[in-house]
Amino acid sequence: MGRLVLVFGVLLVVIGGALMLFGRFHLPGDLTLRSGSVTIYIPIATSIILSIVLTVVLNVVFRQR
Repeated sequence: MGRLVLVFGVLLVVIGGALMLFGRFHLPGDLTLRSGSVTIYIPIATSIILSIVLTVVLNVVFRQR
């Protein structure tokens, strides 16, 4: 059980890093604030979508046991 959570966490970090390196993943509800040389990215819509997907996936995984 612990290994599954660890592997899942590492996979999420790798996917997140790839998205940041190879082009940002923007949804219409994500905010980007720019002021001079400073850019702040607030992924509101992306966070909501990921939360829903992860909730469904984890419920399916843990109910099978």
